[in-house]
Amino acid sequence: MTLKEIPEKWDLIVIGGGITGAGILREATRLGLRVLLVEQKDFAWGTSSRSSKLVHGGLRYLKEGHFLLTKIAVEEREQLLKEAPGLVEPLGFLLPVYEDQRPGRRMLKVGLSLYDLMARERQHRFYDAAEFAKRLPRVKREGLIGGFFFIDAQVDDSRLVLRLINEAVASGACALNYSAVTAIHRNALEEVVGVRVMDTETGEARDLVTPAVINATGCWAERLHPSPEPHRHLRPLRGSHLVFPAGSLPVSQGLSFVHPADQRVVFIIPWAGAILVGTTDLDHTENLSREPTITEAEVLYLMEGVKAIFPSLEISLKDCLAAFAGIRPVLSEGKRPPSEESREHVVWINKGLVTVTGGKLTTFRRLAWDALKAAKPFLPPAKVNGQRDSIFFEVPDKPAQAYGLGAQVWRRLYGRYGQAATSLVRSAAPQDLSLIPGTHTLWAELPFVARHEQVRHLGDLLLRRVRIGLLAPAGGKPYLKRIRKLCQPVLPWDRKRWRKEIRLYLDHWNQVHALPFKRAEVRAERKRISLSAIGARLSFLYAKVVPRWRRGKS
Repeated sequence: MTLKEIPEKWDLIVIGGGITGAGILREATRLGLRVLLVEQKDFAWGTSSRSSKLVHGGLRYLKEGHFLLTKIAVEEREQLLKEAPGLVEPLGFLLPVYEDQRPGRRMLKVGLSLYDLMARERQHRFYDAAEFAKRLPRVKREGLIGGFFFIDAQVDDSRLVLRLINEAVASGACALNYSAVTAIHRNALEEVVGVRVMDTETGEARDLVTPAVINATGCWAERLHPSPEPHRHLRPLRGSHLVFPAGSLPVSQGLSFVHPADQRVVFIIPWAGAILVGTTDLDHTENLSREPTITEAEVLYLMEGVKAIFPSLEISLKDCLAAFAGIRPVLSEGKRPPSEESREHVVWINKGLVTVTGGKLTTFRRLAWDALKAAKPFLPPAKVNGQRDSIFFEVPDKPAQAYGLGAQVWRRLYGRYGQAATSLVRSAAPQDLSLIPGTHTLWAELPFVARHEQVRHLGDLLLRRVRIGLLAPAGGKPYLKRIRKLCQPVLPWDRKRWRKEIRLYLDHWNQVHALPFKRAEVRAERKRISLSAIGARLSFLYAKVVPRWRRGKS
């Protein structure tokens, strides 16, 4: 449906198409409410496609004394592992312990024991230095006492958002991307009565009627609803990551370690056929409307960590596939160090406008329920229950027909696409049921999501619907010819539009996901080409004009 086609009246309108908004949409739909979600850019455009891909309890939050937050996050992690196999998967972590390290072995053991207690299962163990080094080849041996093993989980964050939205829409909800709320309408008593929504690309606008609006816009939340707490405001914090090819770093499971520069915990994890190195935690002072990018200082910081933990490893930035940065919406009361700020969420209420912000990817369902409870006085009668029911549609353990695909591939497809996985495979050509090199993605996924998931631009397809823009060399540039051939039948783009989309995508990728020095090289090359083109044009004009002028003179 387009903005022009949707109904005028809604029980609830949700602003924001990230993980929080998607969770609210799914839960509100399960309550039988007529719900619309609008997102000013693309679904999962912001933090929800740029997270650290971890569904975790937050072991470090125990050190800050946030025991309840950790307990809730562990419970949500266990629930998601149970409900969404193939999308949320367990991930083992190794955690080295060195002499004079803080926290040391004793404190880490206490924290991990609490972690296990919250998960109701003993999941950690300690290895001595020799055994730990066997499990993590080329790790720094100097001062190594040993290390712990523990379990957390990981996710494809944008696919989590999209599965929630897709299943909500299948249940009767509506979701629009590239649609911004430009005004919230109120009556004489200042109660919410509707909103004005504008398509950000066509300029088309409509007034919609609703008694309740939930603002789930993350870092943008205070633009719609200033904080009612004078000394507590949103503090945007940037977390940046590097992406390396599988095999470039000697890890087969997660590695969590203390960075030598500032004693922060950083990680190296296998993800989606590649390896992520992250993350930073810095104040983000740039315009929130511009996509965040990694800085040279952050690149050096992350590489310093890699070389410190693997001192004999020969790895350079030439091996790096891509980089990405996300902005965390953290509530702050002062100027604590970024990594010590609480990740708890808040809910503000103002006569039909409910704002929910802060929180973590892992706890999105708790945020959704807290927002819906706050909105209950403004909604039609509905039972706010089922909080522990499965949020996803049930999928089969195995397909009726395998189509030559292994059990792990089917597990992943069911996790990412739910019940639609069977349709995806059934509609695919046999040659497209193979993996795109360097990824876990099938070629067949591209035309399926292009047809069914509101793709407006090539970046929507390659950076969020599938992730090959982060996983393939140069953002997938070597594969663009085949991608165009696969998707041309399902995207309404002519040749001119395809050329434009490819150019815009590659320019965007070089500006946002290339390393800073690569971005400088691209800018210099673009300037050189531009000057060359100007020179060629001047030469052409000279060759045309001067002979005519000379003939006129003679």
